[in-house]
Amino acid sequence: MRQDIAGARETVDISTLAPFPDGGYQDAIVAGLKEAAGRGGRLRVRILVGAAPIYHATVIPSSYRDELLARLGPDVAGRISLNVASMTTSKTAFSWNHSKLVVVDGASVITGGVNSWKGDYLETSHPVSDVDLALTGPAAGSAVRYLDTLWEWTCRNKGNWASVWFAASPGADCMSSLPGPAVPAGGGDVPALAVGGLGVGIRESDPVSSFRPVLPAAADTRCGIGIHDRTNADRDYDTVNPEESALRALVSSAASHIEISQQDVHATCPPLPRYDVRLYDALAAKLVSGVKVRIVVSDPANRGTVGSGGYSQIKSLSEVGDALRGRLTVLTGDGGRARAAMCENLQLATFRASDRPTWADGKPYAQHHKLVSVDGSAFYIGSKNLYPSWLQDFGYVVESPAAAAQLKSDLLDPQWRYSQATATYDYARGLCQP
Repeated sequence: MRQDIAGARETVDISTLAPFPDGGYQDAIVAGLKEAAGRGGRLRVRILVGAAPIYHATVIPSSYRDELLARLGPDVAGRISLNVASMTTSKTAFSWNHSKLVVVDGASVITGGVNSWKGDYLETSHPVSDVDLALTGPAAGSAVRYLDTLWEWTCRNKGNWASVWFAASPGADCMSSLPGPAVPAGGGDVPALAVGGLGVGIRESDPVSSFRPVLPAAADTRCGIGIHDRTNADRDYDTVNPEESALRALVSSAASHIEISQQDVHATCPPLPRYDVRLYDALAAKLVSGVKVRIVVSDPANRGTVGSGGYSQIKSLSEVGDALRGRLTVLTGDGGRARAAMCENLQLATFRASDRPTWADGKPYAQHHKLVSVDGSAFYIGSKNLYPSWLQDFGYVVESPAAAAQLKSDLLDPQWRYSQATATYDYARGLCQP
């Protein structure tokens, strides 16, 4: 973060989930901006956080603005046009910004699952496991255009205190758009497809889209009193949240193996639906065809008192296995064949970061990845969860055997070395849950 921001010539665009960056993350932002502004140019800087309703009253953009400007000092602050905002696009649909982005000059981007919170990642004896990617080149410009869409809505609604809280440095207007790179960033040899979603409340549908998704047949994804199921039963939602279709398409493209590393694949239910039926059906089809599937999720011992408040939303890993077996049975019409497909091709476990069952302080391992890798050749890293969640999210599908090999050696292999001890299914060891 510090290095990328320090290289800024014109713009710095930061997006994350509330609360605002603190600790080492804030130190990196301050140090980077001081170095960039020290070259004498003028910078335009936007910092946007998405706020769940419970946070909206306690996350104060004006306080963060004042703190940041004070730490920068008057000389640096005088060379920066700063916007800071907190936004919630729909309280009833549980929709707010969830993207995690650091974009500099439209030419470099860092994105993934990492929230800029010192207490969860840095200053703790049980840090959350997470993953980001960094890239430079033309693909980074997509992130600026995405954030322009979020900021256009934010600027338009900055007078509505129920949705947006906004603050700016002296003399700065609300910047609904930032310029792209003055000179197009040099091309590389790694194809990267930007995929994002607008959640609920920014744009209800895309009337000119040619996208005609096929919604799934009815499935039992509700528990108790729920709300309208946008994930499984809303064509308009699909047209403005194409990332969900992109992730299903990535899974469906697999020819030999799939690795899924996520906080969860089940949502907080109620009020949200249990799972994405089309995703589960894609996984079921792959299992039946002999594709090897590995799923690693956060330890359910992290479950908070309210859904994902503790980095898990399930009570037991069996919830995932049972739901997957149910979709396999629907697909095959044969419970025995469904179980056989899982026993022969599935690895399902909860995350561990070492050969010990917990951190040294007794806390369970928490995983916050949003990662899907396919065939050792393409993968997604971003902020989008695979479970139903109607937030603003962004990430990239990268098609690169070399990058996928790095992901495998540095993350996926060591993750499974430790996490396999928790597996309920592991075809490699003949482990199959009754």
